Amino acid sequence: MISSRKSIITCAVTGSIHTPSMSDHLPITPDQIAEQAVAAAEAGAAILHLHARDPRDGRPTADPNVFMQFLPRIKERCGAVLNITTGGAPGMSIEQRLAAARRAKPELTSLNMGTFNFGTFQAAQKIHVWKYEWERPFLESSRNSMMRNTFAEIETIASELAGSYGTRFEFECYDVGHLYNLAWLAEQRVVEPPFFIQCIFGVLGGIGGDVENFAHMVRIADKLFGQQWHLSVLGVGRHQIPFATLSGAIGGNVRVGLEDSLHLGRGRLATSNAEQVQKIRRILEELGREIATPGEAREMLRLKGADLVDF
Repeated sequence: MISSRKSIITCAVTGSIHTPSMSDHLPITPDQIAEQAVAAAEAGAAILHLHARDPRDGRPTADPNVFMQFLPRIKERCGAVLNITTGGAPGMSIEQRLAAARRAKPELTSLNMGTFNFGTFQAAQKIHVWKYEWERPFLESSRNSMMRNTFAEIETIASELAGSYGTRFEFECYDVGHLYNLAWLAEQRVVEPPFFIQCIFGVLGGIGGDVENFAHMVRIADKLFGQQWHLSVLGVGRHQIPFATLSGAIGGNVRVGLEDSLHLGRGRLATSNAEQVQKIRRILEELGREIATPGEAREMLRLKGADLVDF
């Protein structure tokens, strides 16, 4: 693992799994996404991980025209790295998932490193009043669906975006096998180090939110990638702050945001993405960590620069 005195904070602003009925603070419209993204950057996030939603009812959308309603506005108002999803939402085709990145030619995109079950159906049991009729079926459909990321699809996304646009990746690894998938991709010379690996804990269907699993993921990544990878950690729900703290404590990077958890603490909804960024920044600084600026994040991850995107 590449260790630095500085930690990159990524903020995942809205995502595609949480639904409007879960929190009134979840940003839905382009205006809301832009405002919360800029505020998160001002609070210390060097990277903003971005999905889009239909502004009429908050359902996930892959429409690049919706992305373009907030990407230029965020770029104009802050210097953060804008990281566009290629994971999209369950049920989206690879063409849909690539549409926004093809349009925007970003510095950074996410790249899920394997097919896996992504169970959200349990969340539907906790909501009794729904704002929109699409929400409950969307969540419950995860009982009988999967997040599809075949080897061919992974290779297609990586080779096209890296080869055509110079885009680099946040490699999202939901289980140990995904690290080996990334090692295979690197052997094909489709992607080059340093690898920015987002280790994800606590998704139903992925590796669990246990400290032993954290240590195991880091150990295997070290075995596979040596000193050619940057650790970042994402814990979903109640695991968010504890796992981010673990990453910071060993010299890694962190991801927070309303995509991953709607809460600031036990029983307390976060009122914004910036609140979560402020909280983890405070913890990291108390651990003696410095917070990476967007420029420093670009240098660490060898990104092409904001002047070479298409928005």
